[in-house]
Amino acid sequence: MRNFPDLIETVQTNCHIADAAYAREMTMCTYLLEMREYFRWEHELPLTQHPPKDEIGRWLLERERLWETLDADAFASLPVEGREIPPFESELVNRSLVPQGVVYGAGIGRFHKPHFFLGELVRKEEREGITILVSGCEYARDLTTLPASFQNGIIYLRQDALKRALWEKIELWRNRRIDGPLKSALRCYAYEHDHEAALQRMAEQEGEAVILHELGEALAQRQLGPDWQTMLSGFGHRHSEVAARAMRDHLADCLSTLPKLLERQAWGSLHFYFAEFEGMRKSLFPTLYAAYLSWSGKGAATALEEAVAAGREHWARLTQALVEQHREAPDDVERHLLEQIRQSPMALAL
Repeated sequence: MRNFPDLIETVQTNCHIADAAYAREMTMCTYLLEMREYFRWEHELPLTQHPPKDEIGRWLLERERLWETLDADAFASLPVEGREIPPFESELVNRSLVPQGVVYGAGIGRFHKPHFFLGELVRKEEREGITILVSGCEYARDLTTLPASFQNGIIYLRQDALKRALWEKIELWRNRRIDGPLKSALRCYAYEHDHEAALQRMAEQEGEAVILHELGEALAQRQLGPDWQTMLSGFGHRHSEVAARAMRDHLADCLSTLPKLLERQAWGSLHFYFAEFEGMRKSLFPTLYAAYLSWSGKGAATALEEAVAAGREHWARLTQALVEQHREAPDDVERHLLEQIRQSPMALAL
């Protein structure tokens, strides 16, 4: 590919610009964990190798000094096949890159943070009219590890990012080894017998679970229309955005992820799903977690199936109501949602 090193450098520079503007808004704990993993990726260290403390400390100071020089910089256009393409035109960029075995992703994530990556294309497939681009080795990326996204009708699955996210989760569990969904998931993957093989199996199967969620996002988008994203983009408070995203995540999972995992009896993925079931998502859907506990204790999936069916109707109704409120009074919808959250998240819960 012509000018491939220039393309990598440009994407990585845009990643640095995004991090310069948003990285330090994280909590200190999340920031340090993300930076440690970013150091490991950038220096091509094995997942099992702990970064040297002195070296990572110096690198962190250097990276923050770099960010200070980029704070006011605009994102650069990408040099692709002799053209300069705006950085968020990922579909146009990929028309040139995908046939050459490379995939590019760009979008706006949680709290309006831009995200970019450039990676090796592992495969391209079509499901239910949706294009899925799966990447492996990553040549450029920003700080935040995002295993998957649904952008402009295309699902991006980043296998390397997913594997790293799984490893971070496992590393934290190994320090405490508490009982719960993650321990059950690791038992399903026979983690204690062969760590590396189990991580590989986990990455493959959880990659499928992630695709199922993104397919659910596509179904939810068809139901809610473009006004949902317009509404979300206009939110100025983190609490309202977190709650709205959690509601739509529940709709996506009740439409696709959970029914398919139950149908396939993907028990490891079901346990792992509930290992990630926390924060606002758990607060808004306590009946689902109760059904999981019933299933994991008794072995019968009936309660889970019933909770998913009820959730499908409940979250479709609530998300549609939010969109309708936005259409009628766009300036009031966030205020009303915040009032509900402040009074009690259970007002929205199922």
